[in-house]
Amino acid sequence: MARKKEKKEKKTYPWWVEMPIIIVVTLLLLGAFNTFVGRLYLIPSESMEQTLHGCNGCTPDRIFVNKLAYGDDESPEPGDVIVFEGPDSWNGSYVSTRNSNKVIRGIQNAGTFIGLVAPDVNTLVKRVIATGGQTVHCQEGDKGIMVDGKLLNEPYINDPPAFPIASPTGSEACGGEYFGPVTVPDDHLWMMGDNRTNSLDSRGHMGDELQGTVPVSNVVGRVEAIVLPVSRIGRVESVDNQAA
Repeated sequence: MARKKEKKEKKTYPWWVEMPIIIVVTLLLLGAFNTFVGRLYLIPSESMEQTLHGCNGCTPDRIFVNKLAYGDDESPEPGDVIVFEGPDSWNGSYVSTRNSNKVIRGIQNAGTFIGLVAPDVNTLVKRVIATGGQTVHCQEGDKGIMVDGKLLNEPYINDPPAFPIASPTGSEACGGEYFGPVTVPDDHLWMMGDNRTNSLDSRGHMGDELQGTVPVSNVVGRVEAIVLPVSRIGRVESVDNQAA
């Protein structure tokens, strides 16, 4: 009886061939995830205290931003915390984080692709206060931020205020200077930081061509959670601040 032919052994490659392949595939998968699904961002300032921590000399929060949160039929809702790219008029003081050396700059750009280095754009994190077609203001006598004549429900505001407020031109209820009314254009957003007296947001750009609003097309994604430091891990909840 003839012996059966032994099955051919699966061809293997030496580790020095397989390892680069594994590394390249891993980096491509990371790049695809960061480009299309979500990525991590570091909170650079105190403008979203107490919701998100960030300051010089402290351990800032690192957040996960979901890029799939908004599709063709979905857009940011009032109360969402989102990351967005600043419109041109918001970028006057932005300084590039890239090195002048071409080689180092190339490495930094590669690091951005796989999520190890922040993108070289003016990326901001704020909370949605009003959306297209809504009118927002806070004027003398108002008990807080008003949208379409109704007082917002804002349990997330940093309290007490980080800085004193000049009473002739603003109030604690407004979180700073009086402003508005501003009617938000379609497909735009009115953005404000939770740390009202320490946030350069839509209020600080009302003199631009968009009246301080941000195009929905500039939105990177919705903040879902704090992932670092370990002591701060947890979800970042949206708050329906226009609920009756």
